[in-house]
Amino acid sequence: MELFIGIDVSKAVLDIAVAPTGDGWSVPNSAAGVQELVARLREIAPRLVVLEATGGLERRAVAALAGAALPVIAVNPRQVRDFAKATGKLAKTDAIDAAVLALFADRIRPQVRPLKDEQTQELEALIVRRRQVVDMITAEKNRLLAAPPSKLVRTAIGRVIKVLQKQLEEIDADLDNSVRGSPVWREKDDLLRSVPGVGKVLSRTLLSLLPELGTLGKKQVAALVGVAPLNRDSGTQRGHRFVWGGRAHVRAVLYMSALVAIRFNPVIRAFHARLIAAGKLPKVALVACMRKLLTILNAMVRAKTPWTQEPLT
Repeated sequence: MELFIGIDVSKAVLDIAVAPTGDGWSVPNSAAGVQELVARLREIAPRLVVLEATGGLERRAVAALAGAALPVIAVNPRQVRDFAKATGKLAKTDAIDAAVLALFADRIRPQVRPLKDEQTQELEALIVRRRQVVDMITAEKNRLLAAPPSKLVRTAIGRVIKVLQKQLEEIDADLDNSVRGSPVWREKDDLLRSVPGVGKVLSRTLLSLLPELGTLGKKQVAALVGVAPLNRDSGTQRGHRFVWGGRAHVRAVLYMSALVAIRFNPVIRAFHARLIAAGKLPKVALVACMRKLLTILNAMVRAKTPWTQEPLT
């Protein structure tokens, strides 16, 4: 009998459920608890182990299970919650969530992907922290504009902005050192940044948050980022195509780069002009340019070919 494991992760406890047997147990979310979990799962040799990505709480368990050569994947919590609703499981406890994850593993069977190495995880952490600092700087600048006419308040906000800007400079320096210190990343970074409209932020975001770049087809990578048009048809009705899901952080950075590419990249500029001339709405044309830019970058990384006016597709 093939067994599927669902693990609900909390700060203190890991709740485990087994499908289709319905067995379940709990272990502490600690080094000792994870080792106990690994030993027990080795005995039953499951077909698949599924956890939710919970902001980092799952990393110790995922790393230990993968290190023990067990088939493990951390999935998007939204997918699991939608699956639970579709199967009529509306109640929510840790034990129920573990059972839902086990059933999700059995019915959906998501594909196991290789884990990111330590360097990639470090680069990802820096990218995420950079985005957090940028958001905090924006928030403080907005507070400065809306602040009452108090010199003390404005001075205090100004000091916070200076500290955050200094931290942003330090993070950018760490990112530079990380990328330039890796021959593989340095090669990919040089390839990506040879494209007009692609800067350091997009390049390093793709390196850390989209390691699949260059290994997938253009439709697959567009769907992964969330810029692939999805149908909304029913019977004879043909609805507007729309984009949804995917990796939101990558999509947000790609959006800003597409705005720049429309002005300075001759291929993207001509493509955008054709879409506008054909009557496409500005937002639709911009998303299409995002997808076009991503397709070009994907082909370049796959072929290890720098930018040309006629890029590979």
